[in-house]
Amino acid sequence: MPVPVPVPVPVPVPVPRACPRAAPRVVLLVVLLVVLLTSAALAVAARGPVDDLASYDPMTRCAQAPKAGTKVLGAWLVTTYGGGGGASWRPCSGGTSEHEDGRAIDWTLDAGDPTDAASAQAFLTTVFATDAQGNIAATARRMGVMYVIWDDTMYPAWTGFAAQPYLSPGCPDVSTCRPTLRHRDHVHISLSRAGARARTSWYVGRVGRSAQK
Repeated sequence: MPVPVPVPVPVPVPVPRACPRAAPRVVLLVVLLVVLLTSAALAVAARGPVDDLASYDPMTRCAQAPKAGTKVLGAWLVTTYGGGGGASWRPCSGGTSEHEDGRAIDWTLDAGDPTDAASAQAFLTTVFATDAQGNIAATARRMGVMYVIWDDTMYPAWTGFAAQPYLSPGCPDVSTCRPTLRHRDHVHISLSRAGARARTSWYVGRVGRSAQK
């Protein structure tokens, strides 16, 4: 006689019970993620295209205080990289200085201190970097930087921020020049008129319209 083959009996698989609170939590997480991604996209979109390289635009009239963009960028430098100083204003002396029309920053660092020198270099590397779209010195352009002077070197926007030796008009020779005139005890940053007034793209969301004067 043929031996009967046992027929497998299906075993019921327990179905986990859905937690009534799980669905709302998932929905909330998805909503939060969408909001965050949208906010980030809007922030990038609000910055718009990168600003043009600044041309040399010397002082033509005196100001009574540093301008809005100058103050915001000066404070941001100290908060982000350390050091001291910030927006630097001086009363008119009859010369031509961006300090006197509210467009200059003196960021206090010591070129002889390795930590300070590294902070200055980190800033220069960041602002002069080419962005993903191929724009050279993209962040410096968005900030409205007209030129930077640090440690006997000048970085002017009108040359694409190419480094060039700097000697103060008040110094006959580097060897006899004081650290301040050599810019070894501070980083000098001069802004374009648009940058100083916070009208370039870096200041979007940082400075209100009423302050852009």
